[in-house]
Amino acid sequence: MPKAFPRLDQLLASLGYGTRREVRNMVDRGKVTVGGAVAESFDARIDPATVEVAGAPLDAPDGLVAVFHKPVGHVCSHTADEGPTIYDLLPKRWPLRNPTVTSVGRLDKDTSGILLLTDQGRLVQKWTSPKSQLEKVYEVTVDRPLEDRIIPVFASGTLVLESENKACLPATVEILDPLHARLVMMEGRYHQVRRMFASQGWHVEQLHRSRFGSYELDGLAPGEWRLLSPPWE
Repeated sequence: MPKAFPRLDQLLASLGYGTRREVRNMVDRGKVTVGGAVAESFDARIDPATVEVAGAPLDAPDGLVAVFHKPVGHVCSHTADEGPTIYDLLPKRWPLRNPTVTSVGRLDKDTSGILLLTDQGRLVQKWTSPKSQLEKVYEVTVDRPLEDRIIPVFASGTLVLESENKACLPATVEILDPLHARLVMMEGRYHQVRRMFASQGWHVEQLHRSRFGSYELDGLAPGEWRLLSPPWE
């Protein structure tokens, strides 16, 4: 059985264009077109692919997944209690969608790099599940010259961080030069990269995530994003 199309007002409200009353007013004012013609009724069932608002196609009507380059200084939170948030840098409609757009995991305020953003709950669960075994790659800058001894420690699968009782999964570290390393890991515990290096006597000065699974930034500048087309991995 083919999927039933949504009502126009429900569709626009779910995509963050406003409340049901607000989007009905938009329709009444002729701001919405369907198939190139001004929409006549807010309660008509409409193919989302045919709808435009103020002359622009709808934002990701089939679900939103985006790669985002998180800059330093912003938190992955929907509230401003901790300072500027990543949502300050994104289209205002995204957090108003239902379901709302959220980040897949988090990067702390002082960490930059790739984040995945989505309104697809199943993808959040899939990409954050320990069973996913998704690789995350971090570029790490430390405060003093690195030593080769950290390589077997991180790879051992026996490193237990302070205040925890479960060992970290094996991780691969490549020393690029005395103060820079590349870490490949499959976990995302609280401040894990910083705590792993701290456990061996190094302070992380800068931290950047360059890859999440198969996704990379591919030239995105800090604060920029790129929508991904389905099907998603």
